[in-house]
Amino acid sequence: MEARDRNESSTYNIQETLPIDGKLDLAKGVYNHMVKQYGALPCGFRLTTFVDAPAGSGLGTSSTLMVAIVGAFVEWLQLPLGEYDIAHKAYKIEREELHMAGGKQDQYAATFGGVNFMEFYDNDRVIVNPLRIKSKYLYELENNLLLYFTATSRLSSTIIEAQSANVLSKNEKSIEAMHQLKEQARMMKEALLKGKVDDIGYILDYGFRFKKQMAQGISNNKMDELYETALQAGATGGKISGAGGGGFMMFYCPGNTNYKVKEALAGYEGNFRSYHFTDHGLVSWSV
Repeated sequence: MEARDRNESSTYNIQETLPIDGKLDLAKGVYNHMVKQYGALPCGFRLTTFVDAPAGSGLGTSSTLMVAIVGAFVEWLQLPLGEYDIAHKAYKIEREELHMAGGKQDQYAATFGGVNFMEFYDNDRVIVNPLRIKSKYLYELENNLLLYFTATSRLSSTIIEAQSANVLSKNEKSIEAMHQLKEQARMMKEALLKGKVDDIGYILDYGFRFKKQMAQGISNNKMDELYETALQAGATGGKISGAGGGGFMMFYCPGNTNYKVKEALAGYEGNFRSYHFTDHGLVSWSV
């Protein structure tokens, strides 16, 4: 097993369970699950992974990698699993078996791809609703959204645990903030479907204000300063990716204000990263 972006590699004998010891745990977690679920593998193998985004980025990299590894095993072993099965399996391995804190939206987003409105219910019931958004609206959205790496990473689990603790202790401010973030998703869905693309900035700002109320550590003085600097330069809203505390931020810049926002943030340590929307999620093939 080898993670090229992290310069980590290990060789193991084929066995029932590989040790979960902080090294290549995502890959070993999938291996352990597959052996337990489907029996001994037919032969040895070499698994090589590479992730473009830095660790702790808040872009759902661990869950996306988990989905990719599960997809590779599904392709190799020709398992009769659909998209919902793969997404749920990735969630189960990462959250329940490896005990990595977080939600389940990342696994479904990575598996299905495209633009979706996802609904999560009790008893692991999930519905992924693909949204039929006109191409011109997506082109405009992609043009106006800037992805900014703050040049810092964070341990998302500590922030997620703080959020969970607030819910369990029935912290009213935190719970109300979560309700408002759920409402934000509905607002964004309507804006995209109706082509009100410039509303996205204000909707992001709406969510940003409430997200900071969910737990301490989601934002900090540096990130608040970056956010306000972007707003003063012409952005109408933005968000912290993932759990917060570092990693990536994104800003909605209507018209041609993205140039002014880039200039305004040029004096900080971070940098902007290119990205593109895709209409597909997990893809696997055999050669």
